[in-house]
Amino acid sequence: MTSPPWAAAASHEQYFVLLTGANSGVGLGCGQRIIDEFLASRSLTSHLILIPTTRSLTKSRDTAQSLRDHLERTATTSQRLRARAGPDYTPQSAISRVHVLGIQLDLCNIRSIYQAAHQLVHGEVSDPTGLLGDVRIPRLDVAIFNAGVGGWSGLDWIQFAKQFLKEGLVQCTTFPSFKKTLPPAVLDTRKLLGDSGASELKQAPPELAEVFCANMFGHYVLAHELLPLLSRSGADEPRGRIVWTSTIDAGSEHLRFDDFQALRVSPAYESSKRITDLVALTADLPSIRKASEPFFASSSTADKPVKPLFYVCHPGVVCSPLFPLNCFLFWAYWYAMLLARWVGSPWHPVRAYMGACAPVWLALADQPVLDAARAHRSKWGTSCTRGGHVAPKRTEMDGWAWEGEVETAATLAREDQGEEGRGVLNKLRGRRWDATDLTPEKRAAFEDDGRRCWAELERLRTAWGAALGKVKGVPADGDAA
Repeated sequence: MTSPPWAAAASHEQYFVLLTGANSGVGLGCGQRIIDEFLASRSLTSHLILIPTTRSLTKSRDTAQSLRDHLERTATTSQRLRARAGPDYTPQSAISRVHVLGIQLDLCNIRSIYQAAHQLVHGEVSDPTGLLGDVRIPRLDVAIFNAGVGGWSGLDWIQFAKQFLKEGLVQCTTFPSFKKTLPPAVLDTRKLLGDSGASELKQAPPELAEVFCANMFGHYVLAHELLPLLSRSGADEPRGRIVWTSTIDAGSEHLRFDDFQALRVSPAYESSKRITDLVALTADLPSIRKASEPFFASSSTADKPVKPLFYVCHPGVVCSPLFPLNCFLFWAYWYAMLLARWVGSPWHPVRAYMGACAPVWLALADQPVLDAARAHRSKWGTSCTRGGHVAPKRTEMDGWAWEGEVETAATLAREDQGEEGRGVLNKLRGRRWDATDLTPEKRAAFEDDGRRCWAELERLRTAWGAALGKVKGVPADGDAA
């Protein structure tokens, strides 16, 4: 195995980023924006090692090539890069510092999750286009969990008309209640275990819903299995980060604990994202520690006590392939989103590249910047001005408000919010029309919901880990097969 092209760089000038669901939409936009922001902000000797995941080798090749094409365009046309480097700048000097690898991962296949994590932790990863051979990944600085499925079938036009007339364009394009969901789909447990593995078990693990597994549970299992790469030995090392991608319109009404995986009533996409919000924002709360501690405990990280930080974000409202629309409706939707932005919405970046602002900021910002903003205490969304300038903005959530603190709209209107209070960044801009102020009781309920989510996810993870641990050839819990 030859040394990788970044081997000569100091460890602190190597930045390893894992990005799930990178072949289209917001995922591809994140990959493109990470490249641009990294080259524009990091030292001229630093290297970015980007590891996008897709479900097939063909998609991995296409994604790597698409990102490399974007890199070449940026390196060739960016005046910002030329200004940073000075008169001796050459596009190749930038291109040679960005390396795109690839790995196959199907988040609806628990075996695939364990195998991909085992490859990253114990094996080697390569460039799917063949430009770079097998290399070992010494750590992950950031994992951006973006992949997911919507589970929608189309639009309810009658409900659209009702919401539009009652709430207006901005509200109905930001918090839509007219999406029609597909019938709930349950993954085939026998297929996930393998026929031989299923026959060996006296009791099958709990069933898994497709949308729940793709959007939340698959990432949850992956995060646990990647702890050896995301954890650190000492406080003097930069902490690993997990950036969870959510949605702007996941509310408390979307999650029912008697239907945790949204198999009966709840809209599956919004339900899975509400769980994501609860897990990410309560991860470090003392009251949650008993429920979350087993997740962070792993024999393979016994010498790495510093665990990764959790952050949660959303891209605002963007037009992406996630929602099933024909060509005519897609472009009608696109222009409706632009119109919503022009009439004052702060939440409509529209383009996936622009929507990637918030997740990429959480991935690349210096740790003191995130700490000063108490970034782990908020859900960050991509805001956008009428002119198309994007910036990360705190998002109000049911039971949490903006920072987990009791704040009222009246108080915020009187107080000086500093830089965050200006323009579209003002907390009160873009609120849901029926939002209510946070109370201590709602805050306590949010925390309790977080505890219940952690407990149920751990129950599912340990059950599936135990089941797959008994199936030959499937590495689980960081152990080699």
